Amino acid sequence: MVRLIRFALVASAAIVSATTLHADAPRLLTWPDLTARARPHADATLNYGTDPYQRVDLWRPAGKGPFPVVLMVHGGCWTTSVADRTLMDWIAADLRRSGIAVWNIDYRGVDRPGGGYPGTFADAGAAADLLGAKAGQYGLDITRVVAVGHSAGGHLALWLVGRGRLPAASPLHVEHPLRIAHVVSLGGLPDLEATAAAKDNGCGTAVVGQLVGKATPSHPDVYADTSVPRLLPLGVPQDLVNGEDDTIIPMRLGTGYVAKARAAGDRVALHRVPATGHVELIAPETVAWAEAKRLIVAALKSPSPRT
Repeated sequence: MVRLIRFALVASAAIVSATTLHADAPRLLTWPDLTARARPHADATLNYGTDPYQRVDLWRPAGKGPFPVVLMVHGGCWTTSVADRTLMDWIAADLRRSGIAVWNIDYRGVDRPGGGYPGTFADAGAAADLLGAKAGQYGLDITRVVAVGHSAGGHLALWLVGRGRLPAASPLHVEHPLRIAHVVSLGGLPDLEATAAAKDNGCGTAVVGQLVGKATPSHPDVYADTSVPRLLPLGVPQDLVNGEDDTIIPMRLGTGYVAKARAAGDRVALHRVPATGHVELIAPETVAWAEAKRLIVAALKSPSPRT
């Protein structure tokens, strides 16, 4: 069950404030606008651990395949009590209707036993790598994988690509992580250091400390293997889709990351969508999702730069 109380309160307060200041401000979607509608259902659920949140939902189109795959990562401030993978059900169903399989992962948030560092990151990696192990069984084409993450999931989607650059001493290092050809971040928070300094972000700043943990003699720099800019260049194309009226994720968190990624040599584009907040990014009827889907489809038609 999706629980979005914190997000809803922050978004509602910000929308009221924006409406007071700007009488012509667009009417933005709220979380109940999304979650109160009829919910579609996945085709299968797979386990990669024993925790109830160590799960993956597979949305598989009808037919034999093999199908291109979107590796989907939900947001919710890295906090299980805020959101889980079911928040992405409606766009997952939309992609399935278009002949694209969706590997919608869950993970233990910072508020779950074993969450935070390294558990939240290790979960995301294990869920992604399970795709490689199960692709043949379900007719999935892992030479065509695009990672799509929303909000905090935008950070994890980009981080999953950067796993290949983790030092061997990191507990998050794996020898052969799943190869991802492209990333689409929807209102993401890729730069954890910038997020921790952004008091106006809808997740707050304390959660970043919960996510990365405290420095130790063996792990003195908590951002070295957790924050995406530290892993640049990622070596794959990246698209960031951000709403101009997003009161949860300040636009500068997108523009700041793009500047760092480009300086490192990555191919990155920021797509700013007018009259769009945070919820619109994962609502299938919106202009924002149409733009994100266009980018996903185009990426899946392109040959992977890492194959």
